[in-house]
This record gives sequence, structure tokens and C-alpha cells, in this order.
Amino acid sequence: MSVVSVEKSSFLANLFCLGPYRYLIRTAVLGLVLLSLSRLALVLWQFDRVEGTALLFDVLVQGIRADIIVVSLFLVLPVLLIPLASVRGLNKVWFQFSYLWCLLALVLLVFMELATPAFILQYDVRPNRLFVEYLKYPKEVLSTLWFGFRWPLVFGLVATLLLTWLMRRIFRSGKCTLQSWSLEKTLGLWCLALLLLFAGIRSTTDHRPANPAMFAITSDSMVNSLVLSSAYSVLYALYNLKHEARSSQIYGKLPTEQMLKQSLDWPWLKSYQFNNPQYPTAHWQQAVIKREKPLNLVIVMQESLGATFVQSLGGLAVTPELEKLKQQGIWFENLYATGTRSVRGIEAVVAGFPPTPAQSTVKLSNSQQHFTTLASILKAQGYQTQFVYGGEAHFDNMRSFFTGNGMDQIVDQSQMQNPVFTGSWGASDEDVFTAAHQQLTALHQQDKPFFSLIFTSSNHEPFEFPDGRIELYEEPKDTANNAVKYADWAMGQFFQKAKQSDYWQDTLFLIVADHDNRVYGDNLIPVEKFHIPGLILGADTKPELLKTLASQIDLAPTLLSMMGISSCHTMTGRDFTLDNISPGRALLQFEDYFALMQSDKLVILKPDGNSVEARYQPGQQKLSLSRHAVPQANKDKALALVQLPSYLYREKKNVSTALCPDKLPAN
Repeated sequence: MSVVSVEKSSFLANLFCLGPYRYLIRTAVLGLVLLSLSRLALVLWQFDRVEGTALLFDVLVQGIRADIIVVSLFLVLPVLLIPLASVRGLNKVWFQFSYLWCLLALVLLVFMELATPAFILQYDVRPNRLFVEYLKYPKEVLSTLWFGFRWPLVFGLVATLLLTWLMRRIFRSGKCTLQSWSLEKTLGLWCLALLLLFAGIRSTTDHRPANPAMFAITSDSMVNSLVLSSAYSVLYALYNLKHEARSSQIYGKLPTEQMLKQSLDWPWLKSYQFNNPQYPTAHWQQAVIKREKPLNLVIVMQESLGATFVQSLGGLAVTPELEKLKQQGIWFENLYATGTRSVRGIEAVVAGFPPTPAQSTVKLSNSQQHFTTLASILKAQGYQTQFVYGGEAHFDNMRSFFTGNGMDQIVDQSQMQNPVFTGSWGASDEDVFTAAHQQLTALHQQDKPFFSLIFTSSNHEPFEFPDGRIELYEEPKDTANNAVKYADWAMGQFFQKAKQSDYWQDTLFLIVADHDNRVYGDNLIPVEKFHIPGLILGADTKPELLKTLASQIDLAPTLLSMMGISSCHTMTGRDFTLDNISPGRALLQFEDYFALMQSDKLVILKPDGNSVEARYQPGQQKLSLSRHAVPQANKDKALALVQLPSYLYREKKNVSTALCPDKLPAN
């Protein structure tokens, strides 16, 4: 049946036979109904969390307001083109276009809502920028969905098709014809429609239009995300991509000079000279430990290995090999990740770079070359550098970032010889460690110092690993706890070989997590899910328990000093061999929230420019929020630390070629 034909009767459809606005009005009504029903279902599913906020009514009502915004955004283009509906020869084309556009908009809304439960299960929040980023890697994503979320995937696709068919029937029902209006009548109502759309999108008479920050009505980020629709959350994330370089300004802005002064005002930076005006964080770091021959460096970055899985850090007993190894080196008892993504961990550990609300610098254009990393520093000192990974190294833009910033060699899935097991994310951890041991042995035989980054992946949804390696912690097999126990076993096998190798005595090892696993909790920032293990061992390292609060960005400067490497670089982390007495700090980026943590106190910056203080005690998942205003000095300190990396990235001042004027060679 033609779209422009007379259609069968439908009471609901006949209410909206308003010429060129027929499909637009139906889209608005259907969209609001579908989004409200979806939100209601999600609220019932997560009722304990929502009820705990005592804001059930606000979640539902503010949700309608947020839905009006996203529906209005979808209708902007067809409404702008409405005058074409009164032009002879173009009216039929316009009606066909508006029909297809509106149907597609509704299908997208439905699809995003149906994809939401699985995303919440994984990330404890509605789809956001991460949803968009993962679309770049269809192979890994589809494999993960099929093996880890098969039934939700099938149900979502079937439900999307059924609802699409139903919406199409509603669209094409009714007795009214698609008649063109006169130009005068069209333009008259068109102005009113534009005004209504403008009001719907702006959603407020305040100075700034509504944005997701206005709907952050609770301290629970997951509940806050329920107020929005998933389409709105993703669209806003896409919009923000163009503002990456200045992303930290959502919290406020300090003058550059004040920001730099505050950022560098830490006890462990007092002994350094920051004398290069072109690169304000560049300084000469003199290695505390003197060595005739600098040590090699191997970093084992464990996927999703948070304190959740380490018994001595308050977690489960699924990492017995790590617990044994910690007796042999420097154990970080209070180490915190900077974020909840692998690239955020890479950025912090390998580049010593603090977090911002933007994408990790691993994925941003200005940092794909001449960016300070351990690899660039060590390569300049004659080191061979390599990255070993069981999956495809292009994932999350790692290959580009590493090869442009000091990594000579990439060893990924394509170079794994006869892997014993291959899962959705590539070769198993035991295959990765087997390849790594072979690579390290070969590098050592070349009699040149080396740096190798080994990145595991078996502890990643859908938790696939070979049978017969471990005694399962629980049934069924494919759970995070079992996968962690397998990853720990594989790492233990690697270190048994490494200790018997020729390279052991000349090599410093770091075992660290990129982040914890799924982030849950009803806090603005779930601090307990940022707590990760960290262990430095190998060579002549003596056992030590380091209780000071530490951040991932402190690891690189500490490693350089322990290796006996003195260098000029731009990293502002702490060298614990130089100062292990001063109180520490951690930097936490969670969604659009940034926190500076010192001792048990946090200053949390919110995307609306406001801030709040909170207290955190390990084992106590609920943050204790202060009712008092944050002292301006405390807010400025946190603001400086989140503004610094944005400034360094935007102005290209985190370069690997930074020079320290007082260390320039004499003419």
C-alpha cells in the first residue's frame, strides 16, 4: 500500500491527522510512550537502587523532560523541511522522507532501549560514549555479545523487529489522507512548531540549556542514567567528542598560571626544576638508585584485576599466585586506578598521564606521536621496546599510539604460534606469556636493554579460557572469578620460567591492573572499584609493604628511578624511591565526575561546575558526603589536576622531546 494512499481507520491514528505533521506528531507521542515504558521497566528492575535514593517520582518525571529533549532533537530536520510539503512536485517526496525519517528515529530509540539492560549489567550505567567507541571493533563486540550475552542479543533483535513492524502499522493506519496545506497555513504553524521544538530541546529558561548534568539528581550514577534515555546519553556523548581538547572545562576553569602552580605543588615535586617555559612540566628526574648497567623493564598489565579479586586487599581468594609473588617485592597496598577502561590504565601506567573526562589520550589525535611514554624515554636511551598482546593490537587504537610513541615491535595475535586456546579477545593468557617469555629470552641474548609491555585479556567478558588448568572457583565455568583465577595461574607459570631465566637478574617487573572489573555502586564515584593491586619485583628488589596512597601515574617515575634511568620528561607522578613518606593522592575519573583523593577525603568535581566533599573508608562502599560547601582552595586543587592534562594535550606540551635547559650540553 502506498504511503500517500487513504488508509484504514484507527481511532488513535485519526487523532493526529494534521497534514504534514501527521508522522511527526505520531513519532513524538509514540517516542514518549515507548521511552517512559522502558524507563518504568528499568526502574522496576533496579527498584532497590532507585528506592534507596527516595527520588522515584523525580526519576520518572524528570525522565519525561529528558525524553522530550531527545524526541525534539530527532524531529528538528523534518520540521525544518516542512515548507517543502506545500511545494507542488515536492510534497510527495517530503511525505515519504518524513515517514522514513520518523520510523527510523523510533527504531533507533527502541533499539537503544533494548540494548540498555545488557549494557547496565556490564557497566552499571546506560549506554554512553563507550557504546560508540566499541562500535569501531565489530569483531570483538559481536563475539562478546554472542558468547556472553547471547539471549539478550537475540531477544533484543527480535523485539526490535516486532516493534518496528508494530510502529509501521500504526504509522500507516487511519482514514486521513496526506494532503498538502496552503503555503500560508504551513508557514504559520511552522513558526509555532519551531518555537515548540526550541523550547523542548532547551528545556529550561536558565542561561544554559539542559544537559545530562541537570538530570544528575542523586549520588547514584546508575540511577542518574535512568533519568535519561539511552539515545540521549549516546547522542550527547557524540556531541562532546568535538570538545575533547577542552573537556575539563565542564568543571570550571583556572587561569593557566594558577593551574600550573597548583598542579606542581606537591612535596615529591619540590626537588625538581621546571625551567622550560615551552614545556612547563618538563624536568630532569635523577635516578635515586645508581647502577652501572640500567635494568630492563617488563610491565605485566592484567585485564580487570581489581582489589575485588585479591584476598589481602579485601577481595576474593582467586589470585593465589599473586599473593605468593607479593612477598618478593614492593607491594602497593593503596594503589588506585585513574579510570575504568583499559586505555585509561595504559595512559596512566605507560605514559604517566593523568585522566580527563575526554577519551584517553591513547585514542586522541594529538598524542599519536611525540608523546611522553616509558617507551619513548627508554628508546631514547638505547632500549629495545615491544608490546605483547593476545588480541589484535589495533583495538582501542593501541597499535597507533604505541608505534608512534616509542614501541619498536608489536607482537599480537597474528604472531602467536600455535596457540593452545583462542577466545573472543584473542589468544589465551598462557599463550601470551609463552610468547612473552620467548621474546624476552631473545631480547636478552641481543645484549641490549629492553622494555616489554605484556597485556593480558583472558579476564574479559565472556571469560573464555582452556579447560583443565585450574580448579574452578565456582560453577558455571565462564565467570569473572574463574577467569581471574586462570589468568593468575597463567601469570604464575610465566614467573616460574622467568625466575629460572638469564634475564631475571637484570630485569625489573611490574604487575598491575589496568582497572577493576564491572563498576557497580550507588556512589557518585565507586571508589572501592578503583582499588587495584600493584607489585614491583625482580632483579635486586627487596620486599616492602608500601601503605601510602598511590596512583597509577606514580608507577612510571618510580620504575625509572629503580632501573637507574635518569631522564628529562614531562610526567608529574611520584617517585616513591625519592619520597615514600609524604601523604599520597589518587586521581579518579568516573564518567563525567573527577575526584582528587587524599587520605580518606575526596573532592569530587561535577559536570555542572559544582563540587562536593566526601569521605571513604575501605570496606565501606557508601561514600559519606559532606553537607558543607567545598573550600575554594580544595576545589581549585582538584580543578588544577584535571585541567592540567587537558592543557598539556591541547597545547601539545606533553612531548617526548622535552628539554631541560639546565641539562643542555655545553657548546
